[in-house]
Amino acid sequence: QVQLVESGGGLVQPGGSLRLSCAASGSISGIEVMEWYRQAPGIQREFIARIPSLGEPDYADSVQGRFAISKDNAKNTAYLQMNNLKPEDTAVYSCRAIGPWGLTWGQGTQVTVSS
Repeated sequence: QVQLVESGGGLVQPGGSLRLSCAASGSISGIEVMEWYRQAPGIQREFIARIPSLGEPDYADSVQGRFAISKDNAKNTAYLQMNNLKPEDTAVYSCRAIGPWGLTWGQGTQVTVSS
């Protein structure tokens, strides 16, 4: 099993940047894909980005060119760098790990984009 803890959320002005972290612990050697999702109030959860253990990252059209997913295997952590943030990016952001055991979600971190 894998446990995930997100951090880095907060309040930022439009046009600003934030970097979210997703720290993994447990049976991390089995992680095949790390993903980021977000959910705003009253809206279905939305896929944001994924990074496989091998291969290139993939992004939702809504964040392509503004967000970047990466990982540091030495720190067992995935990141989501978010630039040029917009009010519509306001949501709870959660990471997800996929492996032989199935899926694991983190608890989420709030991102609020407002002036």
